[in-house]
Amino acid sequence: MWEYIPERVKMEAEYILQTGATVRACAAHFDVSKSTVHKDVSERLKDIDENLWEGVRAVLDKNLSERHIRGGIATKNKYLCVRSDKSSSF
Repeated sequence: MWEYIPERVKMEAEYILQTGATVRACAAHFDVSKSTVHKDVSERLKDIDENLWEGVRAVLDKNLSERHIRGGIATKNKYLCVRSDKSSSF
């Protein structure tokens, strides 16, 4: 494993724990792909720091259980904006 990878994995994990961020948000923050973050925090982190891995796993499980709610809220907001745009154009 490259020398910088364990350091990056720990930084990503600490960021997720501190902010409750999703994999997508963490990837955007560290300017890496979602796949990289997912592999880092779900596979590599367990070998590096198991206690940290358990905490991150709890945050990611919470995010997974709330995903359908977030999607519904985003869709609702999208159509509220579309409706208000149409009514203001008359």
